Amino acid sequence: MIAIASDHAGVALKTDIYQVLKSLDLEVEDLGPNDTKSVDYPDYAHLLARAVSDGRIEWGVLICGTGLGMSMAANRHPGVRAALCHDAYTAEMARLHNDANILCIGARATGPGVAEQIARVFACTVFEGDRHQRRVAKIEREKS
Repeated sequence: MIAIASDHAGVALKTDIYQVLKSLDLEVEDLGPNDTKSVDYPDYAHLLARAVSDGRIEWGVLICGTGLGMSMAANRHPGVRAALCHDAYTAEMARLHNDANILCIGARATGPGVAEQIARVFACTVFEGDRHQRRVAKIEREKS
């Protein structure tokens, strides 16, 4: 199970990416919003990131105007590794080497064709593990 959410700037792209993910035979939950009425991106970032952090979903996609706000908010949650990706290469490396579990995309910064390619690559790439597992384990902040 995966999930997708956006703010008002990302609703149209969210619909496109949702269809791409469904075409890959993935079970996708749309967490909203469903119209372009102004909303606050942190509300949707926290909603999806909590679900990843709690283990209710395996991974997700967040879309806002730039992708920056969503990634910043999502990365505040334990165990979340949200990656803002601008192309297929960064999406592949985010999964392959960093075990990213939330893909962030900027709807105003990335065209729909590129965004769809990013989503496909992110969805189809598996974490390599090995030496990268040790590094990913070091991402979580140490308790002082």
